[in-house]
Amino acid sequence: MADKQLLHLVFGGQVEDPQSLTFRDLDKVDLVGIYGSYEEAENAWRRVSQANVDDAMTKYVVVHLHKLLEPEA
Repeated sequence: MADKQLLHLVFGGQVEDPQSLTFRDLDKVDLVGIYGSYEEAENAWRRVSQANVDDAMTKYVVVHLHKLLEPEA
């Protein structure tokens, strides 16, 4: 039996304040991708975060889409 697919979204961009998740321009948000496991999403997040490590105003996040799609699970 295959493992249950747990979808995760990775995205990011310029934020108003490094302590917040208020993005400056939603038209410029970088949609990195949708991944079938947290491990894949975390690897993508690490890759893009490391590529932008010198820019304190750029933030990337992992969203647990499976929790939004099936909140009762």
